[in-house]
Amino acid sequence: MTRKPRIPPAPLPQRDGVDPARVRLPLDGAWSTVRDHLVERLAAGPGVIDAMLRDGRIVGADGTPVTPDAPYMPGAFVWFHRDLRPEVTVPFTLDVVHRDEHIVVVDKPHFLATMPRGGHVTQTALARLRKELGIPTLGAAHRLDRLTAGLLLFTVRPKERGAYQTLFSDRRVQKEYEAVAPYDPDVPLPRTVRSHIVKERGIIAAYEVAGAEPNSESLIELVGTRDGLGRYRLTPHTGRTHQLRVHMNALGLPILGDPVYPVVTGPVAPDDFRRPLQLLARVLEFTDPVTGVAHRFVSRRTLGAWAAYDTWAR
Repeated sequence: MTRKPRIPPAPLPQRDGVDPARVRLPLDGAWSTVRDHLVERLAAGPGVIDAMLRDGRIVGADGTPVTPDAPYMPGAFVWFHRDLRPEVTVPFTLDVVHRDEHIVVVDKPHFLATMPRGGHVTQTALARLRKELGIPTLGAAHRLDRLTAGLLLFTVRPKERGAYQTLFSDRRVQKEYEAVAPYDPDVPLPRTVRSHIVKERGIIAAYEVAGAEPNSESLIELVGTRDGLGRYRLTPHTGRTHQLRVHMNALGLPILGDPVYPVVTGPVAPDDFRRPLQLLARVLEFTDPVTGVAHRFVSRRTLGAWAAYDTWAR
């Protein structure tokens, strides 16, 4: 059995709540210098790596800058901070619902990603919380789509993160969502929807495969109607990507504000925060795997299309 290499602690501090990038040099390779490998691997553009090396921005495990002519060392680690592109600030609060020495539970707004990825790095719940709360070790126990609002669980201590993540992978967390979608009296509810959902990397929309063994299950309940709209309680029993959005769309009840289902719309300007997806992670309930405390958290947010449709639809 091949053991994974021990990863040394990062010698660089976080910047704007974001960890430095880490690169492990492959055990095999014909590069003569660290510089040659980084130029080939990172494809950062002409002269970028050379400038970073000259400025001492790439460091080894002891924090010492890597020199431009440093010989290649198989298996070694280097760290650096990427130059981040400016991001439009998501102008909504990230409300802390609960905080103790083990976990932080927050009520995430629409349009804020959970973790740094792609074009969303500093404007993510994780980066903002690390800065606002002063907890650099904070980590996400699970994720919510950027367009979905509601409850998110973060862990304070890295050594405990696995225990909380296992709660979600073992389906020992009771989750309840709220959605606003069209009301159709011909759709019988409550109803349990089961299907086989596939989400391919690089493809925006997930899709269902007819006749395949179900890998997703959601309970859909109608809790109110108003002016042709329905307010729905959604209880997922599995956690496939976009599961609730796919299941609601399959019933002919696409969630209001959804830019993917039933039709993928064109790109939206990064500063356009109108008509947010009307999906909210309302309830998060679990027994704490570290303390044994039974937790039940409820979002304080409301869905705009239900509270004031005309205002939401502007």
